[in-house]
Amino acid sequence: MDGAMSKATYPLKLPASVKAAAARFAKEDGASLNQWIAADVARKVGAVETAAAFFRGRAGEARPGDLHAVLALVPDQAPDSGDVLP
Repeated sequence: MDGAMSKATYPLKLPASVKAAAARFAKEDGASLNQWIAADVARKVGAVETAAAFFRGRAGEARPGDLHAVLALVPDQAPDSGDVLP
């Protein structure tokens, strides 16, 4: 591999006001609109992947059904006064 990233195109439709604001921010950053959007999407992907890895680590061996065992330990009593769902 030559170290270059492969690229794909994607037609993006934005509200005019969002595109104008993004173009303004890109210009302030000295980047093209395409570069600015690509960098922001890459940051978001990184953040979501990091969060997913964090929660997978925190979950450990826990499974969704394990919640039932925990909830079974909660006493069956009426909520405190004022602590009710609407």
